[in-house]
Amino acid sequence: MSKYDKSLARLSAKPVPADIKWDELAGLLKHLGYTPIKAGKSGGSRRKFYHKEKDALIHCHEPHPSPDVDKGCIADVVEHLKTYGFIKEG
Repeated sequence: MSKYDKSLARLSAKPVPADIKWDELAGLLKHLGYTPIKAGKSGGSRRKFYHKEKDALIHCHEPHPSPDVDKGCIADVVEHLKTYGFIKEG
C-alpha cells in the first residue's frame, strides 16, 4: 500500500481525522490528478487545486504556522472526493 493509498484510507475513516498535515493533503491531491493553482498577487493562505478531466476545483486554507489542516477543511475535501468518485461511500 503506497503512502497515497494510506492517506486516502485515512480520509475515508469515520470520524474524519483531525491530524492531517498540509503536505500530506497537498501531495495526495496532486497524486489524484489535481494541479495547484498559483495564488494571486495578494498571496494569502487560500489554495486551489484543479482536476482538469473532472473539471473539479477544491478550495483549501493552507495552515500556518502549524502544519495541521483544519478539520472543517478536511471534511470539505472528503465530501468533494466522494462526489467525484475518489472515495467510495460507505
